[in-house]
Amino acid sequence: MTNDAGRDRAGASRIAAIVPVGTLDRAKSRLGESLDAEERHDLVTRLLGRTIAAALQTRALADVVVVSPDREIRTMAAAVGARTLRQVSLGLNAGLEEARADVIAGDADAILVLPIDLPFVTTEAIEAVLAPLAATTDPWAPIAVLVTDRHGTGTNVLALRPPDLIAFAFGPGSRTAHRAATDAAGARYVEVDGPLSIDLDTPDDLVFVQARAAEGRRVG
Repeated sequence: MTNDAGRDRAGASRIAAIVPVGTLDRAKSRLGESLDAEERHDLVTRLLGRTIAAALQTRALADVVVVSPDREIRTMAAAVGARTLRQVSLGLNAGLEEARADVIAGDADAILVLPIDLPFVTTEAIEAVLAPLAATTDPWAPIAVLVTDRHGTGTNVLALRPPDLIAFAFGPGSRTAHRAATDAAGARYVEVDGPLSIDLDTPDDLVFVQARAAEGRRVG
């Protein structure tokens, strides 16, 4: 789906959100100790819908594309308004490369990688990640904006301008890898804190998120 408002407000800029999702059968398998298969399915469905809704409501985004090898995921994503892309390669980084090529072909000049395992995602949180892209005197200056996880080692969200500024290195130690690649490219590197630093990947994360929700945040 294309959000025309995103292009209007950003002038010539066209920012595309890439939402990577694996298969439903394997989704959040690391939560198997805490949730059964049906509960994990329901959780992924809710997170997918929430993430897409927040992205579609972000006016700075001109495109929201869900990349997944799973037909059911793509069907659900399309039903709530996202554009979809069938992943034919294996692995997160490879799928992101497929989606990046797709949005570059659609004239995107910046991208936002937005996984669905961020239980406190909101339009406002997404806008905070995109803000540094607009806070430069040169609207085309190369920049990477990163939200790390609560442990300070991973990458929860990544925005890049231009879209192919660096190679994707999601996985263990990705925060360091993405920063090193940005420095090597001679680009500006910015980290943003906030609710997107909380992800939902392990049983410990689930306990942490439930505790935060009990303090007044909404999840699940």
